[in-house]
Amino acid sequence: MMHSLREGYRALVIGASGGIGQALVQALRADPRCAEVHACSRGQPLAWDLRDEASIAALAAQLQAQLPGPLHLVLDATGALQIDGHGPEKSLQALQAAPLLASLQVNAVGPALLLRHLSPLLARGERVIWGKLSARVGSIEDNHKGGWYGYRAAKAALNQLLQTAAIELARQRPLAVVAALQPGTVRTALSQPFVGEAGSEPALAAQGLLQALDAAPATGRALFLDHRGEPIPW
Repeated sequence: MMHSLREGYRALVIGASGGIGQALVQALRADPRCAEVHACSRGQPLAWDLRDEASIAALAAQLQAQLPGPLHLVLDATGALQIDGHGPEKSLQALQAAPLLASLQVNAVGPALLLRHLSPLLARGERVIWGKLSARVGSIEDNHKGGWYGYRAAKAALNQLLQTAAIELARQRPLAVVAALQPGTVRTALSQPFVGEAGSEPALAAQGLLQALDAAPATGRALFLDHRGEPIPW
């Protein structure tokens, strides 16, 4: 339950067809304090793609026309480890320009454009939250193993974009929280080729992420948090 948001808050989950996205939608719909949960996935409420800014702008326009009022919580659960048949690179010799650029587009540029076009739908003068699934491998300081070049670089870029956006958003919405979120190892279609049956259920990850966001302070800076609410070094 999101106690820090107003009674009757409105929520939007982007990437709602994925394992964690679905779990977030279900958790929010079970919260009696949440008046509305809007779920967006590819093709819903219209066809859109992270690599097509025009489609993202159209999605924002459609939501603005449909929503009865401003949003208080936006959760972006988009992202991909394997894109166009390419998975994470394990060595320098595996690097190719096209997969690197594709990972940046899907995991950093696309989410930044979602923030650009959808943040105007956030309420003003009250607490609002923008939470984006990131990854611990996006931490530069915490990189002790190497590998996963494109995914690491994309998540690090995403984190910088979120930090910069948080500073700007705070000027107009000083009660806004912007957070990069590490859900932990979760059994989803995205992670299954890499973790198998290891990891937690999506419902547990969703519950932890919502609790972390509920406790997060509005500081005018982005936060990088794991599913237990613990800070992760940038």
